[in-house]
Amino acid sequence: MDVVTQSAELDDLRDTFGFLDDWEERYAYIIDLGKGLPEMDEALKTEATKVRGCTSQVWMIGREQVDDAGRVHLEIVADSDAHIVRGLIRILTMLYSGRLKSEIAAIDAEGFLHELGLDQHLSPSRRNGLFSMVERIRALGAS
Repeated sequence: MDVVTQSAELDDLRDTFGFLDDWEERYAYIIDLGKGLPEMDEALKTEATKVRGCTSQVWMIGREQVDDAGRVHLEIVADSDAHIVRGLIRILTMLYSGRLKSEIAAIDAEGFLHELGLDQHLSPSRRNGLFSMVERIRALGAS
């Protein structure tokens, strides 16, 4: 995905969250987002790919893709056994997937998630899990 498309997709996400009146609608939207998350091969769902710190089961890997200029991009592949967490994963893949590995650490995930209100409207355990996923993505970008 190119940067312009990714930026437009994130703007649409912000707009949609802004249009929804209450958090029940936003939770339903997050769950709908999760339905669009690509399936993860069951063989990739191992102890080594499990994200620690999540109440639900979450598995995540990063696939490196090299473009024509030799730059390394990171594609995030992840899944969860919880519908709302699949939606949160989809939001994170919208934010991070396809980015240059060298850009991953500089992305202000906390600021973006704050814009959406996710930092305040998730239970403490979901919030901790969400930030555990962000940390895993940052580690994948740094490796």
